[in-house]
Amino acid sequence: MEKFESLSHVRWECKCHVVFIPKYRRKVIYGKLRAAIGRILRDLCEQRGVEVLEGHAMPDHIHLCLKIPPKYAVSYIMGFVKGKSAVGVHRELLNERRMTGLHFWAPGYWVSTAGRDEASVRRYIREQENWDKGQGQLFD
Repeated sequence: MEKFESLSHVRWECKCHVVFIPKYRRKVIYGKLRAAIGRILRDLCEQRGVEVLEGHAMPDHIHLCLKIPPKYAVSYIMGFVKGKSAVGVHRELLNERRMTGLHFWAPGYWVSTAGRDEASVRRYIREQENWDKGQGQLFD
């Protein structure tokens, strides 16, 4: 039996692969900044109950595989993580204390679901009506 996460009225397994870049795709993620960004991103995800399954920082982009609870939209989590991490990077590493205009990340991101086997889901959807009729749960 597979292990799924659970909330009060839902069993779930929501995994997303996200990629985002620093502003102007500058190659700035290395050394001390790379380690700090990893820690900051993990801490922010933990605050919202998001599990970081995999993460890798390249000099000009970040890859994350996140397990996001269905009560949060991917856009909400990405806005939170990118916004708060930009502030954290500026405060901890760039020694800037101003509260507005702390830009570090480019405005967009790329996301893809990393879910179940698509072929079996499609087959299940196609055959569900026939299965329900066979079980006597669907009447013509």
